[in-house]
Amino acid sequence: MTRKPAIVAPSMLSANFSNLADAVKLVGEAGAEWIHVDVMDGHFAKNLSFCAKTVADIRPLTKLVLDCHLMVDNPQDYVESFAEAGADYFTFHAEAAVHSHRIIQSIKSAGMKAGICIVPGTPVGVLEELLPELEQVLVLSVNPGFGGQKMIPSCLDKLSKLAALRKERNCHYLLSIDGGITMDNALTVIESGADVIVAGNAFFSAPDHKAAVRSLKGLARQAG
Repeated sequence: MTRKPAIVAPSMLSANFSNLADAVKLVGEAGAEWIHVDVMDGHFAKNLSFCAKTVADIRPLTKLVLDCHLMVDNPQDYVESFAEAGADYFTFHAEAAVHSHRIIQSIKSAGMKAGICIVPGTPVGVLEELLPELEQVLVLSVNPGFGGQKMIPSCLDKLSKLAALRKERNCHYLLSIDGGITMDNALTVIESGADVIVAGNAFFSAPDHKAAVRSLKGLARQAG
């Protein structure tokens, strides 16, 4: 069976921070549809990266979807600033929020699409009551904080479970995975249910970026 190609979302975390404009241009020219922006506050994730101003600076440079992944404490405090900056998706962590449903509603009210993410140690079950409200569910397949890690294979089971729940409950969220995606495992990830492939080093370190996008989409060898 031929599957729909995955959406490829190169992660700016692996770009050259001194030249993000060229990185954004490169993503578009390579044929990727989304740009993934990792936001870390030094608390939830022990690293610092981008902020709402980064998104605001990138927004005029591209019409691609800006997919913002907030690895932060108190994600509700960031909704307004990221909406004003031009984010398309606002994805926060289930582990960082008590009132997740309220945050989802505020994201939508601000004009963005709502996503939620879980780290490798969090079970899918914590999301079940929220799934009908979401436009994206992101499975983090490495521990948060730094790029270049190897994917934790057990996270593929989460994709399969979330795909089954989507069908069972007639939900419409996109399934995304972020962390340790390579040309060698992209097809397996797609077969496990991923609609969106977040890729950092696999994209920016590739010798041929257009070929990298094609491989990450699963087009080099169709999933079946």
